[in-house]
Amino acid sequence: MNKHLEQLIDLSVIDKEIAEYEPKIANAKASYTKLIARQEEANSAMEVLQEEIKAEQLKKQKHDLHLAELSEKLVKNSKRGSDVKNEREAKSLQLEDEIAKEQIDFANEEIARLDTIISNKNEQIAELNDTVTSVNDELKSVQGDVDAQVASIEKDRQIVFDKKTELVSEVNQKALAFYEKIRRWAGESSVVKVKRQACHGCYLKISDKVFFEVVRGEEIITCPHCGRILYYEAEEENDSVA
Repeated sequence: MNKHLEQLIDLSVIDKEIAEYEPKIANAKASYTKLIARQEEANSAMEVLQEEIKAEQLKKQKHDLHLAELSEKLVKNSKRGSDVKNEREAKSLQLEDEIAKEQIDFANEEIARLDTIISNKNEQIAELNDTVTSVNDELKSVQGDVDAQVASIEKDRQIVFDKKTELVSEVNQKALAFYEKIRRWAGESSVVKVKRQACHGCYLKISDKVFFEVVRGEEIITCPHCGRILYYEAEEENDSVA
C-alpha cells in the first residue's frame, strides 16, 4: 500500500479517537452541568420574581398616594361642611364623600391584594434561594470527582494528541493538506474503507476501474461520488462477505 495512504489512514484513526474524547468529557461533566443549569434556572426565576415584586410595589405606592389624596379630600370636605348653605350643596358634598370612601375601600382592597401577591412571590424567592444553596452544596460535593475524571480523560487525550503530532511531522505535506481539505466537510469520515465494492462514506457503488485502483493501493484514490479517500483491506472484505 502507498506509504502516504497508510499514513493518512493512521491519521484518520487518531483523529477519530481524539473526537471520541469530547463526548467522554461531556459525560463526565454531565452531573455538574445539570446542577449548574438548575442553579442558573433558579437564579433567573428569582430575578424575574424580584422584578415582578418591584412592579407590584410600584402599584401599591400609587394606591398609597391615592389613599392619602382621598383622605385629605375627606378632611377638606369635613371642614367645608360648616360652610354648606343649602341642601343641594350638602347632597353634592355627601356624594363626593361617598365616592371618596368607595375609592378608599377599593384602594385598600387592592393594597391587600398586592400585599398577598408580594408575600407569595417572596415565599417563592425563599424557596428558590434554598434550591440555590442546596445546589451549591451539591456542586462542591461533585466538583472534586468531576475534575478528577476530566483530568484523567484529558491526560489520555494528550497522549493521543502527541501521537498525532509525531505522525503529522512524518506525513507528506501535500497529502496532509489534501486530507485536511476533505476533513473540513467530511469530518471523521474523511478516510473510509471500501466494502462490497462500495464507498463506506456515501455507500454508493464504485466502478470496477476505481475499485481495482483502490485494491492496488498504489495511489491515493477518492470516491467519485463523495470525494472521500478510499482504502481496501482484504480481510475486512472477506469478513463482510461472510
